[in-house]
Amino acid sequence: MRKKKSLLIFHIVFALAFLAYLLWPTDESRIKKLFKEGDEAIEREDLDAVMSKVSFNYRDDYGLTFLSMKESMQSVFKRMSDIKITRENLAIKINDKTATGDLDVRIIATIGNNTGYVMGDLRKPVHLRFTLEKEKMKWLITKTEGLPF
Repeated sequence: MRKKKSLLIFHIVFALAFLAYLLWPTDESRIKKLFKEGDEAIEREDLDAVMSKVSFNYRDDYGLTFLSMKESMQSVFKRMSDIKITRENLAIKINDKTATGDLDVRIIATIGNNTGYVMGDLRKPVHLRFTLEKEKMKWLITKTEGLPF
């Protein structure tokens, strides 16, 4: 009887471990989710949700840091409304605790009474590269390249 009980417990533990392995999201799926949620947060103009995708260690070649980016996004949200983001050709490369995400982006927004492309256009999107780092169990953006300014 004891042997059957032990065998049953072993099978249950093994099945649970196998299910956890299958259902646990991959790093690539976590990064894709980060970009999707980031796009949605920008479209909602939710500054806190946008900044939750950015590392406190953010620093790029344009001189932006976490705090200056937060101020810039706040200014953008004050000037623009009805922001719509189109993202395509996402390519993710993961290397242990760092990753890059290359993608093409078009952004349409309204400024005052005018609506139009603020990044990219119908014929050619803007190509951006994001550098990410895994902090604890979460991927965060640490650098952006390709911004048109």
